[in-house]
Amino acid sequence: MGTAPPLLAACPLFAAALGGENAMKKLWDFGMSLFNRYKEVILYLIFGGLTTLVNIVSYALFADWLGIYYLTANVIAWILSVLFAYLTNRSFVFESKSQGRAALRELLLFFGCRLLSGLFDMACMYVCVDLLQMPGLAAKILSNVIVIILNYLFSKFLIFQKKEN
Repeated sequence: MGTAPPLLAACPLFAAALGGENAMKKLWDFGMSLFNRYKEVILYLIFGGLTTLVNIVSYALFADWLGIYYLTANVIAWILSVLFAYLTNRSFVFESKSQGRAALRELLLFFGCRLLSGLFDMACMYVCVDLLQMPGLAAKILSNVIVIILNYLFSKFLIFQKKEN
């Protein structure tokens, strides 16, 4: 494992509270081992949050600041956020090395799967709100949890498959 960063090692009160520098190093090593074990999921959730931010900010930019019709602004925001999600998932989460036709296949599959999960989101909202009479926000939260899981599974097992050597 790694060593404790200088900032943690430079804090003697923190080290003393943990039982000395050795305990601090063990805590650091434990944290790093957890991160390494769940790195893909952690990065997926971080970049998913950033993707949501891209979607909201770009929507606000186009709809509120530039005065573009809200549905058109929403489509533009969706395209930009899915493109951001593709690039970050490809580079940082799943670390794809595909090039050429294989990279184009990933891009098309990614957009296609996101379109499918978007349609699922719409269907889920309709069923939950109109048919089951759930409150809209509760339905949206439920739908988003399912969509996040679907998008992760699509990305891991269909889009960014690891090639066996």
